[in-house]
Amino acid sequence: MNLKKENLIIYSLLLGAILVPVNSTMIAVALSSISTYYDQSISNITWVVTIYLIVMAVTQPIAGKLGDIYGHRSMYLAGVILFLIGSIGCAFAPNLAFLISFRSIQAAGGAILTPNSIALIRATVSHEKLSKTMGFFGFGAGIGAALGPFIGSILIQSFDWHSIFLVNIPFLILTLVTGVFMIPKMKHTRLQANVDIIGSLYLTIGIATLILFTKSQLLNEYMIYGVLAVISIPLFFKHVRKFTNPIIDLTLFKNSTFTNANLSIMLSNFVMYAILLIMPLFMEQKLALSHTQSGIFLSIFSLCMSISGLLGAKLHPIKGAKKMIRFSFLCLTLSGVMLITLSSYPNLPLLIITLVAGGISSGIGMTSMQMASLTSVDQSLSGSASGIFSTFRYFGSIISSTLIGILSGFQSLFIILMGAGILGFLLSHRLKTKPTSHSSEHSA
Repeated sequence: MNLKKENLIIYSLLLGAILVPVNSTMIAVALSSISTYYDQSISNITWVVTIYLIVMAVTQPIAGKLGDIYGHRSMYLAGVILFLIGSIGCAFAPNLAFLISFRSIQAAGGAILTPNSIALIRATVSHEKLSKTMGFFGFGAGIGAALGPFIGSILIQSFDWHSIFLVNIPFLILTLVTGVFMIPKMKHTRLQANVDIIGSLYLTIGIATLILFTKSQLLNEYMIYGVLAVISIPLFFKHVRKFTNPIIDLTLFKNSTFTNANLSIMLSNFVMYAILLIMPLFMEQKLALSHTQSGIFLSIFSLCMSISGLLGAKLHPIKGAKKMIRFSFLCLTLSGVMLITLSSYPNLPLLIITLVAGGISSGIGMTSMQMASLTSVDQSLSGSASGIFSTFRYFGSIISSTLIGILSGFQSLFIILMGAGILGFLLSHRLKTKPTSHSSEHSA
C-alpha cells in the first residue's frame, strides 16, 4: 500500500472516530435547552447522557468481537451508518422518549466504529508508523472531547440545540463515502466463531445495571439494580468459562501485559475524569474564580494532555511502553501530591503547575497503554482487544464520577488520586512490551 493511500485511510478513520468523543461531551451544554424544549425536568433529561454512557460501555467489547468474526471494515461502516441514523433521529425527535432512543442508536454506532477503527489501523498501517498513528488518534480524541462543550455552545447560541446533532450529518456522510471507497477489502483470516448471544446478554445486563446502580438515588433503585448486577455478572463469568468462543475471552487476561495495560488506562482515565469534573468546583470554591476563569485554567490541563499525547506517541518506539507508562504514573503521583498541597494552600501558581503536571500524566502514556494492550494479543483478536480497552477506559470514568458523588471533601479525593498513581506505577513493572504477533493479514 502506497503512503498516500495509507494516509487517506487514516484521515477517513480519524474523521469517524473523533465524532464520538465530541458528541459525548457536546451534549452537556445542551441539557438545559432540551429540558425547556420538551418541558421535562433535568433529572429526566440526564437520561440522554446516561444512555450514551451505558450503550458505549456495553457495546464496545461486543462490537470488537463481532469485528473479529465478520470483518472490521464491515463493522466500522455499519457503525458509521448507525451513528448517522442516530444523529438524524436525535435532531428531529418529537419527544424525550424518541430522543433517548435515537441517542442510544447514536451511541451504538459510536461503540461499533471505535474498536473497529483501531483494528483497521493495525491492519493497514505499517508497524513502524503504528505508535505515531495511535498517538494521532489519541490527540484527536482528546481535542474532540475538550472542544465538544465549546463547539456545542457556539452551535446552540447561533442556532438551537438541534444543531449539535445536525452538524454530524455532513461529516458522517463524508466518513461513510471515504470509508466505502478508501478502506480496502483485504484478504483476511476471520475468527471462526459463532456469536455468543447469551454471553452478550449477560454482559449487557451486568454492565448496564452496574452503571445504573452507581447513579441511583433511591433505595428501591439500589436494590433492584444491585440484585440484577449480582445475578448477571456471576452468570456471565460462568458462561464464558464454558462457551468455546465467548464474547470476551477471559484467557486474554492471563497475559499480564494485556491485563495491566487495561488496568493502567482505567486508572489513568479515572484520574483524568476526576480532574475534569472536580477542578472547576475547586477553583470556584477555593480560589474564588468565575466559571469562565475556571474554564480557561482547565484548558491548560486539556492542552497539556493533548500535546503530551503526541509527544508520548513519538517517544514510544524509542523508550518502549513500560518506561512511558511508568513515567506517566510517576507524574500522576506527583500531581496527586500537588493536589493535596493545593487543597491546604490554594494559590494560582501551584494550580497552574498542578494542571500542567496532571495534563502531562494523562497524555504521555496513553499511546503506550493502547499499544501494550493491542500488540500483546494475536492480530486476529485486535477488535476484541480494542473493545475491552475502550470499556476499561469507560469504567475509569464511571468510577470517578461515582466517587465524586460519594466523597465529601476535596482532600480525600486527591489522596485517592495519588493512590491511583502509586498503584499504576506498581502495575507498570509487570508490563512486557514484546508483541506476540505481527501477522500481515487481518480481518477487515
